[in-house]
Amino acid sequence: MERVWFITNRASGTATPEKCESLEAVFAERGLTLAGRTDFPNEPIPAPTDLAAADADTIVLFAGDGTINATLRKLADWDGGFLILPGGTMNLLAKALHDSLDPTTIIHAAHGTGHRVALPFAQAGPHRAFAGLIVGPAAHWGQAREAARERRVGRVLRLIGTAWRRTFGKGLRIVGVPGMTRLYQAVFVHPAPTALEVAAIDARDLRSIVELGWDWLTGDWLATRAVTYRRATSVQLAARRPILALFDGEPETLAADAHITGGMTRPIFISTKQESA
Repeated sequence: MERVWFITNRASGTATPEKCESLEAVFAERGLTLAGRTDFPNEPIPAPTDLAAADADTIVLFAGDGTINATLRKLADWDGGFLILPGGTMNLLAKALHDSLDPTTIIHAAHGTGHRVALPFAQAGPHRAFAGLIVGPAAHWGQAREAARERRVGRVLRLIGTAWRRTFGKGLRIVGVPGMTRLYQAVFVHPAPTALEVAAIDARDLRSIVELGWDWLTGDWLATRAVTYRRATSVQLAARRPILALFDGEPETLAADAHITGGMTRPIFISTKQESA
């Protein structure tokens, strides 16, 4: 980790210009060379040829899970490392890779004692989720949340209306997960090294629906009381038609009978957690 390419997304709400500048100062303090910089989505994610031309060895991402996902998909075959800083709302990947959630502390530790690790992912067809996959009617709340982050009030109200109607409608049935036999408003699949961690929301009453919607908008939907947790090797959807899913927050449409499985990446992520003996 000597020549870094810095990718940020100001729309995440965390990666402000001031914070980005302060992190670039930390790079200089550590003697790191800033080989390139991308303000996504205003600028495209660099191609492997761009990184090779700049002799970059590490991508530093200060953005939300969706931007991280887009970068990892575009650079799936690149042989450099990825340092994930907490620049979004839930920061699930950063939490998996680091003990601290302070970006400055992470950079110092990564340059000093960082080591590469592989991470699990959840996959459905060509789509991958590294932080988590959300599928089901209540996934429409995620779109309302994104609009709220962008301060698009009119769109927020329209999407809340859509999410409300979908959530009150019929739920999603899944198969392959022991004990999950109901119709669910949302199913969250979190990749883990040995299995998929599955959380299903069964919000049947008005209070639970309102609570679910608010928790989604505020980014803490797993706190919802109507959540059931299980572990499984795979999950199959049993819907009547194609259904909305969010891969690390990015919307995709899945087939009604899509299979969700797990896998492991190559050791490309820089972790600052203490290695096990």
